[in-house]
Amino acid sequence: MASVVVHPETRIATERSLEGKVALITGGSRGIGRAIAMEFAQRGAFVAVNFKASQAAAEEVRQTIRGLGTECELFQEDISNRQRARKLIEDVTSCYGRIDILVNNAGITRDRSIRKMTDDEWSEVIDTNLNSVFYCTSAAVPYMIEQKFGRIVNIASFSGQAGNFGQANYAATKGGIIAMTKVLALELAKFNITANVVAPGFTETEMLAAIPADVMEQILSKIPLKRLARPEEIARAVAFLVCDGDYVTGQQLNVNGGIYM
Repeated sequence: MASVVVHPETRIATERSLEGKVALITGGSRGIGRAIAMEFAQRGAFVAVNFKASQAAAEEVRQTIRGLGTECELFQEDISNRQRARKLIEDVTSCYGRIDILVNNAGITRDRSIRKMTDDEWSEVIDTNLNSVFYCTSAAVPYMIEQKFGRIVNIASFSGQAGNFGQANYAATKGGIIAMTKVLALELAKFNITANVVAPGFTETEMLAAIPADVMEQILSKIPLKRLARPEEIARAVAFLVCDGDYVTGQQLNVNGGIYM
């Protein structure tokens, strides 16, 4: 039997694989963002949790993470506003002295068919889901370039790949995120900064909690694995790109149960 060669530079992942790294998760107080914050904390990262309004939920995340023996601070900002988004990055770097990982997760839905969608419903989703990614990333990149290291993971959706009825605004933002990420990967690779997308399918979050049972049944019938994703499954995909994806950039990692292939 041929022997297996293990290269000296091969790193073995451990439970503390993010020790000493600073990670910012936008929209980190609930759902997928909360799960990502917890995953990073368990791996030893200093976690900066951004939230807009859910103070109680954010505080619960902070206390839970600190209970794991890891540092966590909260940063309340409306990142759909360019000034507030860039202040968020300034505040995080002032607090921790650096920013190693940026997860652009914050997102909202205002679902309506294109015939009924208002200008405000369009603009609010574009500002929160897409413009915020540009504002936060463009502010964080100079710090990452200076330290010659950065990991950017943008949370998109299968809606941005395949489309989804009643989500012209949401799908446009997620498709835009995918395209933007490819450009980031090209521009930032020489600085040891990777940029990737995790594109979830339907996931057990508050966004889906209000869906009627008959509609949920229709959704599940379209998913080959016949169930929703758990937020923790999305978080582990993000952690893979951050911890073990040193040679992965400009890619889309689909965690969707097979609904889009």
